[in-house]
Amino acid sequence: MIEIDGSEKSGSGTILRYGLMLSCILNKDLHIYNIRAKRKKAGLQPQHLKTVEAFKFLTGATVEGAYLNSKEIIFCPGRNRIKSGEFTWDIGTAGSTTMMGLALLPLGFLASNPSVYRISGGLFQDFAPNAFHTKYVLMELLKGFSLHADLKMVKPGYVPTGGGSIEIKVKPLGREITPLKLTEQGKITKIEGVSLSSHLSERKVSERMAAECNNILNKRGLNTDIKIINDKTANQKGAALAIWALTDTGCIIGSDMAGKVGRTSEEIGKSVARNLLEDLDSGATVDRFMADQIIIYAALANGESQYIFPRFTEHIESNLWLIKDILGAESSIDKNFLKIKGIGAGIDFFKLAKQ
Repeated sequence: MIEIDGSEKSGSGTILRYGLMLSCILNKDLHIYNIRAKRKKAGLQPQHLKTVEAFKFLTGATVEGAYLNSKEIIFCPGRNRIKSGEFTWDIGTAGSTTMMGLALLPLGFLASNPSVYRISGGLFQDFAPNAFHTKYVLMELLKGFSLHADLKMVKPGYVPTGGGSIEIKVKPLGREITPLKLTEQGKITKIEGVSLSSHLSERKVSERMAAECNNILNKRGLNTDIKIINDKTANQKGAALAIWALTDTGCIIGSDMAGKVGRTSEEIGKSVARNLLEDLDSGATVDRFMADQIIIYAALANGESQYIFPRFTEHIESNLWLIKDILGAESSIDKNFLKIKGIGAGIDFFKLAKQ
């Protein structure tokens, strides 16, 4: 059985999600305790509970302790193949749909047939992946691992009511995950983005966020192409801005921010632009969010992945700890240059784990 103390490192939901992923991939039972011990609301919150339920359903697992605010679960994956097909889950709150989707994504890659995950809840909030960043940065970078998925925003959803939805289409892995090597940032070829607001067109929030972002980047001689969206379908007012820079060496470096009461359009535009410039100026080949999100794929790849991150974070630390402790995937860091030696967990590996 895999034993994980959820209070280690970041003490966050990331440890829970990684633990569930690895339990299913290795077909080993999981015992995790002190779940989200370092968060203000410790234990399983609605979005985490729904994620556990989804893992249970897709793998035919048995679970003990899966209830709201629980700080300990035992998860025993089933012995059958991961289910593929079309599935729908509703978090029921503004909990992050993208975070749940990213947790389930590796299972979709290891399933026998394509899958569609439809998840309802929140799409844009602080401390969670932005839906546009996930679509245009993460899922594009996954192609470098020979992995293919796509995300569609069906309806925006914001804090506190949620009510949004996404659709993630996942193609099964062909044979093995190839390593990703991004060792030079290269020259920027273009910067694209999406500026979204809901029920705020009279205040020109989408236009103002984009204009302020453009203003900051233009001063550095960088031109942008930001798509303006004025939405009328969301359950409430809300906003989000996401941009990403593409380079001639294959890097995609993004930045984003969600709207919030008291946070002006201009503040969002400035912050998103400045955060992008900070990551670019660091010489990084992935942005501050991608640095930890792609660790799981590097750990499963057949070979050594290499990339430069902008700054070391608690999520990078947590994820590197888990892939070493559970998978035995070795990593090394020289300044901000990260190398991860994958274990070669392709289709054959997964079939062996199921025997």
